[in-house]
Amino acid sequence: MDVFYAYTYGTAAWLGLKGLALVSGPRLIVTLLLDESRVTPSDVEIYFSRSFGLALLAVALLTVILTGSIPLTAESAEGVSTDETDPRAPYAVPVLFITTLFHAALAFYDYTCYTLSGQVALGIGTFGSGIIASVGLWCLLFSTTRGKLDAKTGADKRTSGFPFKNAQADKRFAEKKGQ
Repeated sequence: MDVFYAYTYGTAAWLGLKGLALVSGPRLIVTLLLDESRVTPSDVEIYFSRSFGLALLAVALLTVILTGSIPLTAESAEGVSTDETDPRAPYAVPVLFITTLFHAALAFYDYTCYTLSGQVALGIGTFGSGIIASVGLWCLLFSTTRGKLDAKTGADKRTSGFPFKNAQADKRFAEKKGQ
């Protein structure tokens, strides 16, 4: 499985898990996160909890659909690419960027709340969002371009010899140039 697929489905699963928990048991979630000891959360807290849960489910579904992980046409035998010119997934890179920023911001927010309150649920949220944000960053850095590969050697043409020289490559280049 490609790392991009893993990121897409991981994001959808993580957001879906959070969304289902908020939609199905908002009283439990709000009660777990309350500092003061009162019996039930207010109706406004339950409303916002369910609304946020439905929004998370929608974002999870949009992430999978807009990145092209679920093909919307019948002619997708080649798989998904993150190439900007690929008509099957035109929004793959923007969705990848936005969801990576979302997970990074959520991990930071969960961590700051965890350091103040020490609640285990926030620690788990920090870990999960941080892992997904780091995979998203990896995809943004390395998975969105094919690179400029040399047809003969297979090496990336954009590399340089700084700060270390590649004596073997220089020797082969000099031999080819001399022929």
